[in-house]
Amino acid sequence: MPNRAAWGAAVAALVLLAGCHTAPPVLPASLTWQVRRLGLQARVHFTLKGRVAVATGGQGFNASLRWVQDGGSSLATLTGPLGAGGVEIAASGDDLHIVTANGAELRGDAARTELNNRLGFDAPLTSLRYWVLGVPDPARPAGETLDEAHQRLSGLQQDGWQIDYTSYMAVGDEWLPAHVTLERAGVRVRLIVDAWQS
Repeated sequence: MPNRAAWGAAVAALVLLAGCHTAPPVLPASLTWQVRRLGLQARVHFTLKGRVAVATGGQGFNASLRWVQDGGSSLATLTGPLGAGGVEIAASGDDLHIVTANGAELRGDAARTELNNRLGFDAPLTSLRYWVLGVPDPARPAGETLDEAHQRLSGLQQDGWQIDYTSYMAVGDEWLPAHVTLERAGVRVRLIVDAWQS
């Protein structure tokens, strides 16, 4: 018959293992916000999947979002009840190209007009690629509200927009935004990120 002491040790070990959880990453104390900000602003490849809720005046819509950043090129796909069912937005610098759900392709000013009509506001696409990562657009002045304890933003003011970061998720050895609210006069956009890939 097995030794009672050995059984007791085995049971205790199993209880301890059952209670273990994978701890979220802990950022090194030396990784200050200034260092993290520069690293995130330099990130040129990432994919996020999530959902957006847009309210403009008395109107609004919900849509699924997939954003792929590849160098200086952004590809955002919105699907849902947005106009005719969705839109694909490709932006690189000042170049804008959209494809609607019915296959219509528009570029330049025509694309901007169509996108503004569908969204109900002028989307700050150049800055959004930074804002979704939880950092300001480095090319423009910004006001930051820092969560000192975690060395990440809780709020950002840039180009007339107020961006609030209400929660983050662990992605590898970094924390990236999970819930973001963007507001400007008459416009509110809520983003919930379901998954990040970098």
